[in-house]
Amino acid sequence: MEINLAQCFIAVDDHDKALAFYRDVLGLEVRNDVGFEGMRWVTVGSPTQPGVEIVLEPPLADPNATESDRQAMAELMAKGHLRGVIFRTDDVDALFERIRAAGGDVLQEPMDQPYGVRDCAFRDPAGNMIRFNQPS
Repeated sequence: MEINLAQCFIAVDDHDKALAFYRDVLGLEVRNDVGFEGMRWVTVGSPTQPGVEIVLEPPLADPNATESDRQAMAELMAKGHLRGVIFRTDDVDALFERIRAAGGDVLQEPMDQPYGVRDCAFRDPAGNMIRFNQPS
């Protein structure tokens, strides 16, 4: 039996700003863009991984959520407390320079980690920490 990752989710508060980062800076392709009950979901993915998608979704993608729950999620996102994803690349230094040149919010410059990767980190436009690593 095979089990594979198909989708993961990143909460964003502005899909257009998120697309400017994930599509225009990182080069991910847009695979779907859907609206429902005043919310929007945009699916992006790497052209080299057609079976894995990242869903850019509202901070609380539940039409039945209370306004206080929505506010609590928005506050957590604004503080950067929601987790993003970790991408793998074959040239973390070049990718770092590309993202920084595009105005990316740098959290960590490329460095060798004791657990066997060279990595860097940024915040996306919604405040999520996004890491990029290159295996040693």
